[in-house]
Amino acid sequence: MEAFQPNQKRTFRLHTAYTSIEGIVLGVLALNEFVFLKSLHGSNYMMSLLFQFSMVVFVALFFINEWLKRIQNRRRLLRIVALGTRLPLLVLVFFPKDEKLFDVNLHFHYVFLLVFFIYYLGALFINPNINYLLKINYSHVNFGKLYSYSATVNKIIMMSVTFLYGFWLDIDPSAYSTALPITGLLGIISLWLLSMIPYPESITQPKSKLSESIRKSAKEMIHILKTNKAFRDFELGFMFYGFSFMVSIAVIAIYFYEGLDLNYSSVAFYRNAYNLLAILLLPFFGKLIGRIDLRKFSVITYGSIILYIIFLLMTLWFPQHTTVFGIKLYYVLILYILAHGVFAATMVLLWNIGSAYFCPSEEAGTYQSVHLFLTGFRALFAPTLGVFFYEKYGIVMAFGIAIVFLIIAIAINLRSYYLEKSKLTLRRNG
Repeated sequence: MEAFQPNQKRTFRLHTAYTSIEGIVLGVLALNEFVFLKSLHGSNYMMSLLFQFSMVVFVALFFINEWLKRIQNRRRLLRIVALGTRLPLLVLVFFPKDEKLFDVNLHFHYVFLLVFFIYYLGALFINPNINYLLKINYSHVNFGKLYSYSATVNKIIMMSVTFLYGFWLDIDPSAYSTALPITGLLGIISLWLLSMIPYPESITQPKSKLSESIRKSAKEMIHILKTNKAFRDFELGFMFYGFSFMVSIAVIAIYFYEGLDLNYSSVAFYRNAYNLLAILLLPFFGKLIGRIDLRKFSVITYGSIILYIIFLLMTLWFPQHTTVFGIKLYYVLILYILAHGVFAATMVLLWNIGSAYFCPSEEAGTYQSVHLFLTGFRALFAPTLGVFFYEKYGIVMAFGIAIVFLIIAIAINLRSYYLEKSKLTLRRNG
């Protein structure tokens, strides 16, 4: 194992502290869509906007990517983002405790959605900076390994918080009005810690007009996709996967509520169960991601989501279940948990740091911006389409469409990998 440099140790400590606090935040947000449906009595289409907001904001990277690269004081940027995007969560303290008020006053739904749209805007500045800060401080050998350790801590905390929060919501459906403002304050603290990760001074670049900046940003993104074929194929596969995931995830939340009639504790249990498996698998996949091509690694991720969708669908024909301590346990969902655990362990690595494996350290932020922009682009329509397919054609059709797109994503990545491998073999023998 490669010896750790001082900067690697400090970065690992700060990043792990950041992910630990974010584990609390994500543990609460894990039930957010269910809270919107069950406690706030929101509609399916409005709920799909919560998924949409979390990704669609990345479209703005098309306009600000060039500007982000010129930021010299990343520490100040992250702290401004912390205050600007996390403080609005305090508004939820004033939401009514009486659920009937949500049926006659839709303004609360709009406020809830607006608060989280602002919250998710923070990812525009946070995610590219995380990749940049980690890539310049971690060696290539230790990158996936150290990231997986921090992610493991994150998932342990998230799992515990989701479990406790689910029980709290079953006792008091308005508990979100206390829990979410607290997560807002914790989010400020976590970003403050992230901002303390060391980084070299940026080279001052001449300022240009917004139109020129946008043009340069677009040109750079297109150039990367044109010239880096491996990255382009990886992202093309990711587009098909992402469409599938966003279609299915909105439908799963609705199906848990309308089809399986789960309470908060039951939803928390299923999410915790697959996260527990992900925690056990993360160190293994963290080492594996540094040893094999990302396009081969993605097949594990995409294959596991196909399996968990199939196992979830099987509850239509095998609805047998039991109830333990108020938790509704469907026997066939044990297989869903196993497949989802593999997906959760691999996707946290593939989505967050996958793009960094296709570029030099200094370009990690830019490559992640390209990755996130494409993520935002597909989010413009995918979650809402998922709800449309579900309400128009039923759950089998909605999940069937998701599976087809996953198969296409696997085919794209395997074809890209083996074509490149055969070309390299020909050159060696040539």
